[in-house]
Amino acid sequence: MRIYISADMEGVTGLVDADDVQPGGRDYERGRLMMAEDVNAAIRGALAAGATDITVNDAHGPMRNLLPEALHPAARLIRGKPKQMLMLEGLTSEHDAVLCVGYHSRAGELGVLSHSFMGHEIEDIWLDGRPVGEIGLAHATAAAIGVPVAALTGDDRACVEMTDWDASVTTVAVKHARDRFTADLRPADEARAAIEQAVAASLAALPKAPAIDPAPAPATLTVRWQSASVASTLLGIPGVTSVDARTVQAEGALPSLYRLFGVWMRVAASLTNQAPYC
Repeated sequence: MRIYISADMEGVTGLVDADDVQPGGRDYERGRLMMAEDVNAAIRGALAAGATDITVNDAHGPMRNLLPEALHPAARLIRGKPKQMLMLEGLTSEHDAVLCVGYHSRAGELGVLSHSFMGHEIEDIWLDGRPVGEIGLAHATAAAIGVPVAALTGDDRACVEMTDWDASVTTVAVKHARDRFTADLRPADEARAAIEQAVAASLAALPKAPAIDPAPAPATLTVRWQSASVASTLLGIPGVTSVDARTVQAEGALPSLYRLFGVWMRVAASLTNQAPYC
């Protein structure tokens, strides 16, 4: 069984603030070790379910957060950027399941460190008219590749967002949001035991042949930016159209549309230089 882990950081056990998850933050070094422990719990759960091949993609920010020496030796690590497939770099149809570890709720939700990809620079995203964030877009893209998401860990709001998107996905709440930078924390040992157990159970329950049709289907991705300058510049990319002064959209099939979105973000990053959590 081949397992793919997409590891974000905002939804990791114990982390609540930008200083926990951004390089240079006063608690970032502790945060990256906490991230490794949550990922390692998921790896142990996958091994217990019979996984023979495990790939971990460091999917947060600079994508150099996980220390290779802190990662369980049974897994391979994809580290660094740029990545054409962003949070799903390295995922192929040969994988049997995706595990989303340390995920967070989308922009506008009152979850811990909630945002969509670029802090406040992206205000809203819609996929076929449905509000979406990193959770829904990762799920939809993985489905287009032909791989089911088996489990997700994060705060309670991230878990609700995943359940609303696909109720069959097992979720583990490692903390409960009180506000965007405040949470009731689950004890670390308890949270990691829950991750390990939930991952093992979710993978053991996977159908032998996932009921996912990987045939590409047309989709529409719409993004509202904080800056009209970003939206205007993106109109220079073929296929991108304007909805209003700050909103653009494009049509295509996932996962190609997901790769295109990555290009949009690189353009936006070249035009802006704002800290994400403000």
